[in-house]
Amino acid sequence: MTLISRTKDIAKLRGLSLDDVALKAGLSAKSIYNWGRNSPKSENLQKVADVLHVSTDYLLGRTDEPNHYMTETEKMLSGVDLSEAVDRSVPLTWGGHELDDNDKEILRRLFEEK
Repeated sequence: MTLISRTKDIAKLRGLSLDDVALKAGLSAKSIYNWGRNSPKSENLQKVADVLHVSTDYLLGRTDEPNHYMTETEKMLSGVDLSEAVDRSVPLTWGGHELDDNDKEILRRLFEEK
């Protein structure tokens, strides 16, 4: 699987087009399509990986584990109270989409009700 096909597949899984991903990463709308002909700059690859919540290794085909990024995040949060995790700047997702501040506030209230 190529870099662009992996990027396209994970973007589709997240409900995003390649144009959406590029814009969220601060790139021009069609820039990812050029990755089929030219290798991206490492900083652009990292920006796209961050938007998609995967590792650059996954996008490059070095691993088949797309959620390596989340695995590292989980390690970082091990032992942290879940309500504290909501307050951190770590991206929280549900169904492949990042939770917005309203969703985080709902979670915070649920954790406080314990």
